[in-house]
Amino acid sequence: MQVKAKKHLGQHFLTDLNIAKRISDALELETEMPVLEVGPGMGVLTQFLLQNEKYNTSVVEIDHESVEYLRIHYPQLNIIEGDFLRLKLEKLYDKPFCVIGNFPYNISSQIFFKVLEYRNQIPVCVGMIQKEVAERLAEPPGSKTYGILSVLLQAYYDIEYLFTVHEHVFNPPPKVKSAVIRMKRNNRTSLDCDERLFTTVVKTAFNQRRKQLRNSLKILIPKDSALFSLPIMDERPERLSVDQFIELTQQIANAK
Repeated sequence: MQVKAKKHLGQHFLTDLNIAKRISDALELETEMPVLEVGPGMGVLTQFLLQNEKYNTSVVEIDHESVEYLRIHYPQLNIIEGDFLRLKLEKLYDKPFCVIGNFPYNISSQIFFKVLEYRNQIPVCVGMIQKEVAERLAEPPGSKTYGILSVLLQAYYDIEYLFTVHEHVFNPPPKVKSAVIRMKRNNRTSLDCDERLFTTVVKTAFNQRRKQLRNSLKILIPKDSALFSLPIMDERPERLSVDQFIELTQQIANAK
């Protein structure tokens, strides 16, 4: 029995067992913890998660054909049939848990925003995603690929680009390379600013990333504000660290 990859679900099944084991090992858990795999497909990664005694593994799968395959081949596995993006994760776990998976390219950003939403419960997330997205998430300030998702995720997670995965180890092969990243929760408990405004400032700045901040952010700041004369307003958004965006958000809130 084989599961047919479905284009509308963005399915590309990993076939290389060595890479699957490397992804599983990347969680690096020191103590036993629940692990939730997103989109297990035919279980090439799942089998290694189940072998590790520190991982109390469950999977969430939206494809009914994959669910039936997993039920036959992994009868001991806890399978949640549904859409990860719609799950109320607080109803599944009342303690910390980890997220892992070969994430579909078309929803990888949404998966990370979901992880961010549950950041106080998810200390580690390991995911295989499109290489360009992985680079964007892990890049420090000053890079051309540093952007909205980089800032929002790096506010609460330390992100590592682990390794590149080539097209030929998937069935069907994707048209681009993939990469595996690891996100570990940092020590920041809050941003010390209005988090909604912080998100708005970051998104507004990067939506016009070629402009200086005084031009891209002028819709958020009173016209006569002294903020416009600050040196930071000469910068473009990719030059700012998370801490600088937090400070800028505080200043905009005070100006209002």
